[in-house]
Amino acid sequence: RDLNEKEQVLDRMSADLDRRNKRLLELENILHRQDSVVNALHNTIASALRGFEGQGLTVYEKNGKVYVSLEEQLLFQTGSTVVDDNGVRALRDLARVLETNRDINVMIEGHTDDVPVIPGARMRDNWDLSVLRATSIVRILLDGTSIDPQRLIVAGRGEYMPVEAGSTPEARRKNRRTEIILT
Repeated sequence: RDLNEKEQVLDRMSADLDRRNKRLLELENILHRQDSVVNALHNTIASALRGFEGQGLTVYEKNGKVYVSLEEQLLFQTGSTVVDDNGVRALRDLARVLETNRDINVMIEGHTDDVPVIPGARMRDNWDLSVLRATSIVRILLDGTSIDPQRLIVAGRGEYMPVEAGSTPEARRKNRRTEIILT
């Protein structure tokens, strides 16, 4: 009788283990499909923006998302929120991809270095600058496109998420960027 009870417990445990293994395989398949989608998106974005390589634009994957990192030199003059012509061209190329891939959500994050801006009527600090720059980019992405504005999020990080610590000119240059995060 004791043996029979232990066999029943073992059978229940075995069935539970089988259910868990099946669920694990399902989750692995979902992750694999997600990785495939992210890789395809990365390749599509990189291909669309290929002409801007070496000009301050980088496309990379991180944590299941595709990042388009644009250095200040491609987009803005120091302290400005007006996007340069070359940056506008890159953003229009990106907008064409976003327009045809309607299931992609987009976060535009502005980043600055740690050098304070000169306060004025429009900007109080680097946080304001980073948000205004991100907003300038959103307006270009939306201008003349069918991109749904509900897919877009604007964020300003100011100097609070540097990619390189330090106050060297090189570190500061790297920190002055805009990141477009695609999910």
